[in-house]
Amino acid sequence: MNNNDLVAKLWKMCDTLRDGGVSYQNYVNELATLLFLKMSEETGQEKDLLPEGMRWGNLKGKIGLEQLQFYRNMLVQLGSDEHAIVRAIFQNVNTTITNAGQLTELVSTMDDLDWFESGSAKSRDDFGDMYEGLLQKNANETKSGAGQYFTPRPLISAMVKLLKPQPREIIQDPAAGTAGFLIEADKYIKSQTNDLDDLDDSGQEFQMKRAFVGLELVPETRRLALMNCLLHDIEGPDVASEGSGAGGAIRLGNSLGNDGENLPKANVILTNPPFGSAASTNITRTFVYPTSNKQLCFMQHIYNSLEPGGRAAVVIPDNVLFESGVGASIRTDLMNKCNLHTILRLPTGIFYAAGVKTNVLFFQKGTPTNPNQDKDCTEETWVYDLRTNLQTFGKRSPFTEKYLESFEQAYGDDANGQSKREEGIYNILGCTTDSHSELDSESSNGIEQARFRKFSRQFIKDKGDSLDITWLKDNSITDAANLPAPEVLATEAMTELTEALREMNQLMIDLGAIDEAAGQVDLLAEEFGLEKKIIVGAE
Repeated sequence: MNNNDLVAKLWKMCDTLRDGGVSYQNYVNELATLLFLKMSEETGQEKDLLPEGMRWGNLKGKIGLEQLQFYRNMLVQLGSDEHAIVRAIFQNVNTTITNAGQLTELVSTMDDLDWFESGSAKSRDDFGDMYEGLLQKNANETKSGAGQYFTPRPLISAMVKLLKPQPREIIQDPAAGTAGFLIEADKYIKSQTNDLDDLDDSGQEFQMKRAFVGLELVPETRRLALMNCLLHDIEGPDVASEGSGAGGAIRLGNSLGNDGENLPKANVILTNPPFGSAASTNITRTFVYPTSNKQLCFMQHIYNSLEPGGRAAVVIPDNVLFESGVGASIRTDLMNKCNLHTILRLPTGIFYAAGVKTNVLFFQKGTPTNPNQDKDCTEETWVYDLRTNLQTFGKRSPFTEKYLESFEQAYGDDANGQSKREEGIYNILGCTTDSHSELDSESSNGIEQARFRKFSRQFIKDKGDSLDITWLKDNSITDAANLPAPEVLATEAMTELTEALREMNQLMIDLGAIDEAAGQVDLLAEEFGLEKKIIVGAE
């Protein structure tokens, strides 16, 4: 049975969980715990990871109430196990299964699955890919809410391929989620090193123990990430440094607090920081440019966490490109300290939250000729528009690797964007209009309809260091047939209004009208039935 079939059968087991009253939010947690125990047996890891008497065979050997009680006790025991990573995975884990017959059915069904195809055993990576498929299924399930900002796998893959992570490089994700970026980076390195066999013992040890570092704020998400990493042979350190959570490649903590400051400097950062709510309650560290906007704080963390010459690819929402005031200062600082060589404007609909507009920033700390340069590092920025007049994506029209191929070719082979480039590229896959590709790209009309263009640092400076650079005419504005779905338009409008209100609130605070700002926030909270936010300094 291939991995896709196994994932489908595993997800079908959610019907059993539903019938037993388990919520959408707990589907993957319940399945992942059982799946991890089963996979540990299948991959031969359980002797190294799990104590005797606390393994899949012990659980399978019981039925009914005895099995349910044993399972509950098993989770408690593993949550205090001497193995640091196992302890981190199972710490404070409780099952929401209350029906003993339901647990017996899940265990029996999982044990009876045909885990092998054509009589060949599966590798740890095979099981890891299967686990990834389960996480993707959960992201696709809109009722779970888990996929609201789930980074599409084709995008992760493209970002990794373009940055070309190398053996012995420290690769960081300060918003790790379920570790998708780190897993993909590991796969890329293995593909370039004959599954690490081309490395010496020291190099292999480095890749398993030190190469990958993630930080995740939510405990449940972090444990899913730890399982994911272990199944892909990414162990991380056995004992974490003080203040960074328990062991493993994924630390538990807040990147916008002391935990973020304790992360090691990185050669490569690949990440999709959380966007949506701009709440600042978890911003507890002092940034050079203080702001309540989490995305802008993450940007400061990222470019300041790179080693000289280090490179990053970061998914960010549109507001990071154009927010004025402190936002402009942060972008200026970024372009001073880093060579911001490429911006990819992503299409809407590729994230499961409708109407979210996002981009990927590609940059290098310093410059290719002087990694230690910290002033005027950006001389020009190339922008690739994969959004304007592009089809709408969603569950019925998924975003696949094919749509990124033209951008990958335009980016070139150099990880720091230094390949020879030419302005142009017109009709691309998914384009909803004829871009008149026969026009001469050297003419003004031709360039104005190109997808890939170059802009000087002076041009950006003249725009107040706004990186919201657009030039293509959006035909959906004038052609009703091309308009997005009403819910998408409504979400876009709501997102822009929310961001405008947030900026006005910050302006009132900066002007000293703290009590007035707090009053307006209270009114909004009351109107939408939200928990009221306390503004520091308000009486």
